[in-house]
This record gives sequence, C-alpha cells and structure tokens, in this order.
Amino acid sequence: MSRIFFSLALALVLAFPAQADETDVKREIEAKLGGKVTSVTKTDYLGLYEVYADGNIFYTDDKISVIFAGSLIDGETMKNVTAERIQKLSAIDFSILPLEYAIKRVQGDGKRVFATFEDPNCGFCKKLTKDMVKLGNVTIYTFLMPILSQDSLDKSNRIWCSSNRVKAWTDWMVEGRAPEGKGDCDTTAVKKAVEIGQQLKISGTPTLFFTDGTRIPGAVPLAQIEQKLDQTAGR
Repeated sequence: MSRIFFSLALALVLAFPAQADETDVKREIEAKLGGKVTSVTKTDYLGLYEVYADGNIFYTDDKISVIFAGSLIDGETMKNVTAERIQKLSAIDFSILPLEYAIKRVQGDGKRVFATFEDPNCGFCKKLTKDMVKLGNVTIYTFLMPILSQDSLDKSNRIWCSSNRVKAWTDWMVEGRAPEGKGDCDTTAVKKAVEIGQQLKISGTPTLFFTDGTRIPGAVPLAQIEQKLDQTAGR
C-alpha cells in the first residue's frame, strides 16, 4: 500500500510542477522588461508578487500573465500596503549623506535632525520652507538640487556663494528676495548634491530624509514632520 501511495504522490508532483518562487519571477520579469529588478517579494494578497525596480513598485503573478502598477490597499485595515513598502524599500543609511555639501540651518537647540533636497524654483519647496521656519529645536540640512531649469542652477550657485547661505536661502524661498552671491565661488557642493540625488533616485523635490533612513517625498504637512522628528529624536 505504501509503495502505491508513494508512486501516486510522485506522479502528482511530476504532473503539477512547483509554483514559481521569487527568483523565478525575478528572472522572468527582467527578461520580459529588459531591465534590472531590485527585488521580488511574494505578497499575502491573491498570490501576487511585489516587484521593486527603479524606485517603483508594481505587481505580477507567478506566470507573469499580468503586470500592473498602483496602490495595493488592504481590504480589512484599509492601509496602503504599497506606500508602506515604498517607504521601507526606499529608506537609506542617513550617515551616507555628505552633510558638508548642504546648507545647515539650526533652529532652537538643534537636537532633532533631518535633511531635504530642494530646487530653489520649486513651488512645493517654497511652501515647505515657509512651514519649516515654524519648527523648533531642529537642524535642517538642505541640499540644493537644481533639476527644474538653468535658472534653478544659477540661483543655487548664487545662494551657495552668498556670505550667509542660510539667510540667502530663506530670503529667496520665503520672501522672494534674490540671493546676493554671484555664483562665482566653488560650487562643487551643488554638483555633488545633484549627483547624490541621482544616486538615491530622487525624482522630484522636495524630498526629505530622517535619521532613521525614512524617505518622504513632497511638501508634507508640518504635523507629519513633527511626528517623524519626535520618533527619530536621538538617532
């Protein structure tokens, strides 16, 4: 009886091949898309696989019969699973940021720390800067990342070359007063900020990084920044 059972079980295994795993899906999706995939992870939803590539998440099945992008929402908790995963997967080691190439602004005791990548002509960055003036006890490292236009690069260079960079940045972003610098000093910091922004796959400004590595894109509400600063204080 046991031999018959074993033979039957073996026949079933041969008749029904094992399902694809993450490695199989990664190989197949890279071949189909013709590009590099950072990671593939099996989700808890409908047998789908999460594919993380070039800073984005999309989903597929084990046969790659469908590929779709968009937010995956948990039907029970209503949490945005995709947004949470993006935040986790896009986190960095904060210590890799070359802070010497950023404008350092200290407000209050400066104990809470975070960094921003901003374009001087970015409307959302201006809104963010106006809000951040209200923050207490923070040190803000602002990397000038002029990606919108040649004028953005010119303004970034002029701000960096100003005698008081913090004042020049705040005057322009909050008051609209043009920076005094001529842009004729060593502007390596601006070039380096753009390079590291590209390495971190920053596609838009503003982008914020906190000391626990969390990345938050966009001009987020001040209350959210305060909450995150309190969570990461002392790290």
